[in-house]
Amino acid sequence: MTATGMKTAGLRTVHSKDGAIKAAVTGGRVRSCSVPAAALAGVVAIAALPAGAAEDLPPGFVRLADIDASIRQDMRYAGAQNFVGRPVAGYEKPVCILTRAAATALSQAQKRLAADGLSLKVYDCYRPARAVADFGRWARSPDQATKAEFYPAVDKARLFGHGYISGRSGHSRGSTVDLTLVPAGAPGLRGAAGPHGPCTAPEAERAPDDSLDMGTAFDCFDPRAATGHPAIAGAPANNRARLAQAMQAAGFVGYAKEWWHFTLSPEPFPETYFDFPVR
Repeated sequence: MTATGMKTAGLRTVHSKDGAIKAAVTGGRVRSCSVPAAALAGVVAIAALPAGAAEDLPPGFVRLADIDASIRQDMRYAGAQNFVGRPVAGYEKPVCILTRAAATALSQAQKRLAADGLSLKVYDCYRPARAVADFGRWARSPDQATKAEFYPAVDKARLFGHGYISGRSGHSRGSTVDLTLVPAGAPGLRGAAGPHGPCTAPEAERAPDDSLDMGTAFDCFDPRAATGHPAIAGAPANNRARLAQAMQAAGFVGYAKEWWHFTLSPEPFPETYFDFPVR
């Protein structure tokens, strides 16, 4: 349910015709977005959209290809090869958008990896708040169509409790990225909708990907996706370590439960959750 004309101390909402709130959420300052009123819990302030903001990116954001076109893009939430099994709300085009600071740092990591014949490939970058809400709706639904591939050994009802899905995502702040390593000379392979084998299966049985073997597929809701899981050894463990080292050298911090997840530190908008669409 969306609110209309809601106003509290220090909080003002700006609505579109359908009642969606058109603003960006921040601790004291906000920028352009469009989120349901239910997502306002804990919001400090909301400001009106600047003129023309919906026609371009907010200040401080760039398309990754404009900073470094050599970084591969395989934007999973713009298609059907993801745990929801369909395009996710807010992803209108399969492009990576990041803060300029994060994109620049990522380019630095790419240049270092190129010397070793490797390239980064991004699966997700900036994530609109409406996409996070879409994940939440899916997680609370009875839909189990992707269980065999993406969470074969985890109860869907526990995805929130295990930290795989949350009510807010650092991706919405624009400086978090999900990514992997691929051989620099690889022809390029994007995720194709399944069904595929379990994300925890041996590489040959999982969804096709040109990624180096990381021991699990991307977005695998399983303990073995944790960066340092003891069951991951040999080449996959070395590949995870190589990715982590490259990202840390560029100023990113990893998330222990997901080998693919990194956030720039410090980040430009640490308290701001944006909701402009990916296009």
